[in-house]
Amino acid sequence: MSKAVIILAGGLSTRFGQDKCLRKLVGKPLVMHVLDRVAAVATERVIVVGSQDQREKLSTPLKLEAKIVVDKYTDHSPIIGALTGFEALRAEHALLLPCDAAFVSSEIAMLLLDLCIGRSAVIPRWPDGKIEPLQAAYDVKSAAQAVRTALDEGKRDMLGMIAHMQGIRYISTLVLQQYDTKLNTFLNINTVEDWRRAESILKKAR
Repeated sequence: MSKAVIILAGGLSTRFGQDKCLRKLVGKPLVMHVLDRVAAVATERVIVVGSQDQREKLSTPLKLEAKIVVDKYTDHSPIIGALTGFEALRAEHALLLPCDAAFVSSEIAMLLLDLCIGRSAVIPRWPDGKIEPLQAAYDVKSAAQAVRTALDEGKRDMLGMIAHMQGIRYISTLVLQQYDTKLNTFLNINTVEDWRRAESILKKAR
């Protein structure tokens, strides 16, 4: 089965205060950390950005590592980015990721995509019931149709999409700890404090 990765980079980064996807984290643009970690996971890689200007800024440093597409609408919500990504793909299954998941686990990424065969989605779920729809695998056709239905109902969040999907498999983060003991795969860099933590983790790893 063909597999892809969609990286959402069209957000406004309001909590961070600036467009973070090209800011260098320990010498490398943040989005490149994500791309490098999933390079072997899928043959098709798409980055969804919020504007043509952002697309042009990303094109040079990425050097054709991924296809870059612009959001279909201007509200830059994750569900819109997801639909834009789904519609840009040829692959049957796709892993959806945010551009700030600098420690995404390639092992978990491959597991989610493998488990998605025969399912509409495979979504990590924490013991308290919280889910991770932005680090999950989706059947592309099913997910795209679910987004369109949610948008028709005026719902513009990921839960609106998920509500219209059947055959979802939820996988416990307790299981995923076998592959990533600290679950840093779910660490998103939303604030300056998060950035400093990420720098510390990378420097220690070196």
